[in-house]
Amino acid sequence: MKKLSVKSIVAIGIGAALFFVLGRFVAIPSGIPDTNISIQYGVLAFVAGVFGPIPGLLTGLIGHFFIDFSYGWGVWWSWVIASTFFGCAMGFVAGKLKIDEGEFGKKDIIIFNVGQVIAHLLSWVVIAPVLDIVMYAEPANKVFLQGLVSAGINIVATAIVGTLLCVAYAAAIPKKGSLKEEN
Repeated sequence: MKKLSVKSIVAIGIGAALFFVLGRFVAIPSGIPDTNISIQYGVLAFVAGVFGPIPGLLTGLIGHFFIDFSYGWGVWWSWVIASTFFGCAMGFVAGKLKIDEGEFGKKDIIIFNVGQVIAHLLSWVVIAPVLDIVMYAEPANKVFLQGLVSAGINIVATAIVGTLLCVAYAAAIPKKGSLKEEN
């Protein structure tokens, strides 16, 4: 696990702010109640992948909390917890990769995306619906439908946005030995 450095704390702040803005203002209604098409999970997976599970966890927690809070309906803790889990899980999955060292090839893309699919399925098809039922006495058919739709949307968004962010970030990092001193 990576140490929580000043760089990680800044990443949490920026990541949570981006998560909030994308989730609150770039969300497109999906047709399923309280379920939007949005791209913030690609950003969350990227932050978690570069900075680790704790920054991923905190970015998901803070970002999702402020999205719910800003709508005025109260914080829907079951979904905040699911976002928190997703960020932490992606920190462990992508933490095995070397994105921050400039490496993110085909094998890494596959590992990243298999991991994000599993993390999204656990978050939205298991954690969020079960907690909705336990915490809020929501009807099972409603919350499992919301969870399935959310998982599908988030998987696609993370596959596109998260992968592109990781590829671009890794490509921008100078490779070891690539800088030569000129005489």
